Order: sequence, then C-alpha cells, then structure tokens
Amino acid sequence: MGLSYEFDTVDAFTVGTVGRPGQRVFFLQARHAGERVTVKCEKQQAAAMAEHLRAVLNDLPPPDDKPMPAAMELTAPMEPAFVLGAIGLGYERSTDRVLVQLDEFVPVDDEGEPDLEALEDRGRVRVFLTRGQVQAFCEQADSLVAAGRPPCMWCSLPMDPDGHICPRMN
Repeated sequence: MGLSYEFDTVDAFTVGTVGRPGQRVFFLQARHAGERVTVKCEKQQAAAMAEHLRAVLNDLPPPDDKPMPAAMELTAPMEPAFVLGAIGLGYERSTDRVLVQLDEFVPVDDEGEPDLEALEDRGRVRVFLTRGQVQAFCEQADSLVAAGRPPCMWCSLPMDPDGHICPRMN
C-alpha cells in the first residue's frame, strides 16, 4: 500500500509554487498538528480544483471562518509525497465539511490501461475542510494562476520573458 494520509480536520490546506513564472512547480499541502503532506501538481489541476470547489461552495451558505493569510503559505520541507493524478471532491452534510481526495498519478500502458501494481500501491491524501478553508484555497489558487506568464494577444499561449514564438505571427 502506498502512502496514505487522512485528516478529519486540518490547520491548513493550501496551494503554492516554487520558481519563477514559466518554470514554477505547483504544490498542494495539508497540515495538522505538526504533520504535513505535500503533493506535486500541475497548474491546471490547481485551477480546476478551485473551479469545482467554488461550485460546491455556491450551493452552501457563506463561510463564517477564514484562515489567516500566513496559513496559506507553504511550509518547508516541501518534498512531495507523490505526483497528483485523480482528484475527488465531495460534501459531507452531517459535518458540514468538504472532502478533497488526492490520488497519486498512475502510469498507463499503450492501450491506456493503468499499471495494476501501481494502481494498488498508489498514495492517497483525504482531507475534510471547512467552507472557509475551501474559500481561502480557491482565492489562493486563483491568485497563483493569475500570477503566471501573460498570454500572447494573438495566440493566447503564455509568453516567456526571454521571448515568444507566436504560431499566428509566423
């Protein structure tokens, strides 16, 4: 069995980056009572999580709590437990908590079938978040995604500070 973490409550659940735009690495991090787990993810995964979590929040009453801004910062060490694959989201009405499940990426063969041994041994992180923690996560993810490289006005691809080869301008 791969690494498995489950937090019924967390002190923080956040997304952060290391590196400069165009070379950033995105991480998700959950912390509770001195225990910490970090998962490497893609920018698009963080953006999609925020989008879907915001949809969950839209069906719920506004949150009454919100983490302090310092809680949204990544803390060291940031060695990832695994690379993110599938993401599961849900809402548990009895506890008024949002479930976020992060599963380790599992490679597939040429036919698109997952490696069964890797599938059985994949890591998993399950966290239950308050509505305020979800809202803070969405705001943090939106801010990080927007802080990336600006899009080209002609092709919408990200522009590198060192130059941009625009397919529409060739």
